[in-house]
Amino acid sequence: MNEKKFLRKEVVVEGKSYIFETGKVARQANGSVIVQCEGTVVLGAAVASKEPVEGVDFFPLIVDYREKYYAAGKIPGGFYKREGKPGDRETLISRLADRPLRPLFPDGFRNNVIITLQTLSADQVNPPDILAILAASSSLVLSDIPFEGPIGVVRISRLKDEFVINPTYDKIEDIDIDLVVAGTKDAVVMVEGGAKEAKEEDILDAIYYAHQKLQPFIEIQNQMSKELDIKKSEFPIKTVAPELECFIEDMILDDLQKVNKNKDKTLRNEAVLNVFNKVHDYFKQNREDYEDIKIDIQEILNKLERNLVRQETIATGIRVDGRGYDEIREISVEVGVLPRAHGSALFRRGQTQSLGSTTLGTTEDEQRFDNIEGEGSSRFILHYNFPPFSVGEAEPIKAPGRREIGHGALAQRSLEAIIPDEEDFPYTVRVVSEILESNGSSSMASVCSGCLSMMDAGVPIKTPVAGIAMGLIKEDDNIVILTDIQGIEDHCGDMDFKVAGSANGVTGLQMDIKIAGITKEILSNALEKARVARLKILEKMQSIIPAPREELKPYAPRITFVNLPADKIGEVIGPGGKVIRNIQEKSGAKIEIQEDGRALIISTEEEASNKAKEMIEAIIKEIEVGDIYEGTIIRIMPYGAFVNLLPGKDGLLHISEVDYKRIKSIEDYFRIGDKVKVKVIEIDREGKISLSRKALL
Repeated sequence: MNEKKFLRKEVVVEGKSYIFETGKVARQANGSVIVQCEGTVVLGAAVASKEPVEGVDFFPLIVDYREKYYAAGKIPGGFYKREGKPGDRETLISRLADRPLRPLFPDGFRNNVIITLQTLSADQVNPPDILAILAASSSLVLSDIPFEGPIGVVRISRLKDEFVINPTYDKIEDIDIDLVVAGTKDAVVMVEGGAKEAKEEDILDAIYYAHQKLQPFIEIQNQMSKELDIKKSEFPIKTVAPELECFIEDMILDDLQKVNKNKDKTLRNEAVLNVFNKVHDYFKQNREDYEDIKIDIQEILNKLERNLVRQETIATGIRVDGRGYDEIREISVEVGVLPRAHGSALFRRGQTQSLGSTTLGTTEDEQRFDNIEGEGSSRFILHYNFPPFSVGEAEPIKAPGRREIGHGALAQRSLEAIIPDEEDFPYTVRVVSEILESNGSSSMASVCSGCLSMMDAGVPIKTPVAGIAMGLIKEDDNIVILTDIQGIEDHCGDMDFKVAGSANGVTGLQMDIKIAGITKEILSNALEKARVARLKILEKMQSIIPAPREELKPYAPRITFVNLPADKIGEVIGPGGKVIRNIQEKSGAKIEIQEDGRALIISTEEEASNKAKEMIEAIIKEIEVGDIYEGTIIRIMPYGAFVNLLPGKDGLLHISEVDYKRIKSIEDYFRIGDKVKVKVIEIDREGKISLSRKALL
């Protein structure tokens, strides 16, 4: 482990100062760095195990981002008053940091690596996510852990046709492109973000402008590494014997080629597994050291399968399932499949199937959140579920993991741009995607099923949206872009590029690149092919349901609203809420008073909504001389009766105004609770109302 020396460096990017500091805290970690931008501070600490993990054929990396409430001068809610398990936001930032780092570790590195990221100070102006990724990269660069970084990262946004680097929270709300771009000195390695139907060329310009602007972050990490004279330790790198690899290849290559191409994922996997088991059975019977080399054998088999898929795709122009490079798998669409849901759709593309359901609620159903950046709420929610049966695994359903949370966030971001404004559609909208079958790009299937289910529910979306996943195979000068990749092509390929959008432009994208050397031309071609594919999917979707339904489903709540004058809100609510409770009890509708003065009336029955609306309008209506009401006698005095005209509004029917003839006692005519038809004949300066019955006789 390197000796820990203190070093503090500062870099200015787009007029904003970023401070990198190491050697002061967390000195027992392999590498630790504090990254600061104004009042936001993030600590990154990287630790590797002394020995490799036995019995695994993958790199065991964990990136764990956590937010501390003291960073913002807050005390956590809840009984224990301490931070609990990570929330969705922390999980998403953990994934955001993990994805660009993972491909930059050497092949065969099997030591546990844990990167812990903690927000220590939050000024609620500068988001901590970019600082967290920079802290993760620099903690590795300044450690003895083998790492082929550094990476730089920026958030790039477009505000009023101008690109802005690492905008503050107040600017993020007004942008139409919002991307996080990570890269090495020579290449982009990750993109994540959304847009409001941005053109593909604008997205491409943003990515490569961001790549230029992240270079200072790479340079400062390299400078610190050089000044501290960082030396990488000799960690063991797992290799396999070349002669063992050649033996296995000669043994099964022909068999593997025969079973490689099959349109059905399950049948192909079973056939490939049979070939693999043949190899394991042979070595189990003929090698005493089988238990010691079985992991090596499996790695060789996986490598053979990967190389075969790649080579045959390039050589023949035909993919594993028999498709051409630009061919989309068969699509089927159904809507209205769930009788009680407010909206539902079943979307299938090949062997990936998503059941989307939409539920409409009120403002009380909004997703509320409270984190170190403050409190807020969202009226559009999307949840993604991936049960094990969708890939044929005999496992129980567990709580959503990082993958489910990440895929759901991508689908939500892709659909947010088309959600109608609250003024036009005052509902909270929750979409749930149930993945019933999976063979590649279930997040993009969720975008399609989610959009269709909202259209089936009658949500007046701005325009339909669909999504597609693009792939890449690059062998020397041979470059193949694949449209609508399935699972094996994602696993064996060099890029996973998911793009969602409307016919007008991009609304969401996520790109992970596993190799260096992806050029701007390659990404441009991938974006264009994704656009063409997206239009084909949209055409299929709109052939089933061309536009959102004009009417809500019978079980969906109807929301109407009445604008309340500021001086009438108290009258509608009444003392202690008495008036509004009375309206709800008599009408059967639910009423919510908004901050902007609107009274939302919620009911599944039109009659109940209409009755509540009439009662509210009666309260806010100004009583005028000449108006006629059928009121209720609420109090009787010797000189007359008090009549309730509207909730909270009474008038006096004087004994002289009951009839044309002289009467001795008003009780000869009325009892409390009787109905009486009266006319307003006077309203004095104090607002007292005088009524007449005889004027109507």
